[in-house]
Amino acid sequence: MTENDSFRNWQDKCYRPTTQKFPERKPEFKTSSDIPVPPIVDPDHVHPDRLAELGFPGEYPFVRGVQPTMYRGRLWTMRQYAGFSTAEESNKRYRFLLDQGQTGLSVAFDLPTQIGYDADDPIALGEVGKVGVSISSIEDMEALFKDIPLDKVSTSMTINAPAAVLLAMYIAIARKQGVDSKKLRGTIQNDILKEYIARGTYIYPPTPSMRLITDIFQYCRTDVPNWNTISISGYHIREAGSTAVQEVAFTLANAIAYIEAAEKVGLSVDEFANQLSFFFNSHNNFLEEVAKFRAARRLYAKLMKERFEAKDPNSMKLRFHTQTAGSTLTAQQPENNVIRVTLQALAAVLGGTQSLHTNSMDEALWLPTTKSVQVALRTQQVIGYESGVADSVDPLAGSYLIEYLTDEIEKGAMDYIKYIDQMGGALKAIETGYIQNEIMNASYEAQKRMESGEDVIVGVNKFQVEEEIVLEPQKIDPMIEQGQREKLAALRANRDNEKVAGLLKKLEEAAKGNENLMPILIECMENKITLGETCNTLRDVWGEYRAPNFL
Repeated sequence: MTENDSFRNWQDKCYRPTTQKFPERKPEFKTSSDIPVPPIVDPDHVHPDRLAELGFPGEYPFVRGVQPTMYRGRLWTMRQYAGFSTAEESNKRYRFLLDQGQTGLSVAFDLPTQIGYDADDPIALGEVGKVGVSISSIEDMEALFKDIPLDKVSTSMTINAPAAVLLAMYIAIARKQGVDSKKLRGTIQNDILKEYIARGTYIYPPTPSMRLITDIFQYCRTDVPNWNTISISGYHIREAGSTAVQEVAFTLANAIAYIEAAEKVGLSVDEFANQLSFFFNSHNNFLEEVAKFRAARRLYAKLMKERFEAKDPNSMKLRFHTQTAGSTLTAQQPENNVIRVTLQALAAVLGGTQSLHTNSMDEALWLPTTKSVQVALRTQQVIGYESGVADSVDPLAGSYLIEYLTDEIEKGAMDYIKYIDQMGGALKAIETGYIQNEIMNASYEAQKRMESGEDVIVGVNKFQVEEEIVLEPQKIDPMIEQGQREKLAALRANRDNEKVAGLLKKLEEAAKGNENLMPILIECMENKITLGETCNTLRDVWGEYRAPNFL
């Protein structure tokens, strides 16, 4: 009897008679991407050329991991996304986390910083230091990294529209520390397309925004070669309500747009691709999430090899950071979030992430406290050091269900990419609202399933209790805004304002032309020109993006 004969025999004589006596919990089981989940996967559903499709870890198509030894060599970089109040307060949190075993920094900026305004701008009123750290000048950046040697840490900065300005500040303070920019390691998110799609912290229209991104690619290729010049982000696409398949598809469609833009300015794919990185969400459907990461790696490798004709294997490696899903955290019974985050983190590790942030249990209520951040970091450490899952290079390879889901996610994502190609690419798909509407429809369907009870959210639509939240909140002193204003006033009074005016004029002329803006931006930061002054100069040249209404 063959394996398939045995499978059919089990179905007919064992499985179906049992379900007739004891019906299953649901008439049909599906993942969040609407992929059917069979009771067990028939070997016929798994790709027949399994070895070619899987390969080996560290080899094309990298489905089993981008490194031959994965975590047997060293664990993933453990980051905790942090930033609040002033640079001085955030610096204390960073040094605490480094003392507790964190292996990389991840900077959260407040909303004024994210959209290119200084802390003393009227538009910043009431928002300074609230959802991240307030950074208006090189002096703030110096305070943020005080006593942290920049040649010893890897720093991730979640910044997009003004990413070039913040990177210029970072390079400038590294120079003040005596650190060669070639030794700097880290990442700027710098993904403007997903801002137009899902998040909204854009400043400039698409054309100059893409120019800033390719300027960074060109500059860092030679001057900051160990820096990830972009983190192409599916995280916010998923937070906006997409499915797992859509997260992979729209993220890689954006990647295609960035690669094509770089090629248009004269870069060959193997010159810059090894500085591209990705950022994914890890959601609640555990096995689908593991398969999602594997599918994304394989699909990206194929795109880079077949579409862009990359020759360097490093250009085909999809290296990614993962963050657990903020949208799954509940204000009700917040301690349950520790369990959610643990499962999501485990899925990211089993899926082969290079870097991981674990959300804190109280983030649905307020900025996380020191205690809750420590628990979130300990979650990663327990997985890494105690669970044993990091001891095997690819623990779940060969599972029929995992390989079936990997194949299905890859096929679904590729179908989306082909359709977006027919539309003219990601930018056209964004301009017409196609991607945004696909995400909104998926989010609406998920909300309906939650409200109907088809999808159970523990503590929200089932197993509710009357409770009083007894966790201690993180409080932001409202006086920090005044303090930031005073610091900016002192900075402007004590700098060479004649030189500042000349540099801003130089920046304006450069923005009107075609020269790479990174050198002039670094010079501006070194001469204490502020974030807002820089971004406003570019606003005057390029204008601001206004999102069309697709509803």
